[in-house]
Amino acid sequence: MAIGKNKRLTKGKKGLKKKLIDPLTRKEWFDFKAPVPFSDKSFGKTCVTKTTGTKIATEQIKGRVVESSLADLKDSTDQLFSWRKVKLIIDEVEGRKCITSFYGVDMTRDKLCKMIQKRYTLIEGFNDLRTNDGYILRFFTIAITKRHPK
Repeated sequence: MAIGKNKRLTKGKKGLKKKLIDPLTRKEWFDFKAPVPFSDKSFGKTCVTKTTGTKIATEQIKGRVVESSLADLKDSTDQLFSWRKVKLIIDEVEGRKCITSFYGVDMTRDKLCKMIQKRYTLIEGFNDLRTNDGYILRFFTIAITKRHPK
C-alpha cells in the first residue's frame, strides 16, 4: 500500500443513517371470542399487520384457525379437559373482537403417546358423515386394545 492513500477515511461509516424500527409497532392486536357452547368470553389474542393500501387487516385475519385447550375454554382447572385441543376458525371481526366457530377437536401428542405403548394393538379408521343441514363431518377413530396376559 502506498503512503498517503487511506481510502476508508474519506468515505465515512456504513449503516449509520439506518433507523431500527420495531416490527410490533406496525401490528394491531385482536381478541378471540369463544363460540356459544363454551364460556362466552375472550380466551386469547393475535396480531395482524395494520391496514395499508389494499391490504385490510380484518380481511387478513378471517379464516385463521386457532387452537386452544378445552380447559381454557370451559374455565376449568380439571385435568379431565386439559389434553383435548379444540380448533376454532375466525369467521367475523367486530371492532377488536374475532368471532370464532367450531372447526375440529384433537388430542395432545403426549396423551396420544401415553395411550400407545409396546405390545398394544392400534386400530385406526375414519368415516365421512353428511348431516341433514348439509355439513360434512369427518370422524377419525383410534382404538387401542388391552395388553395380552401372556
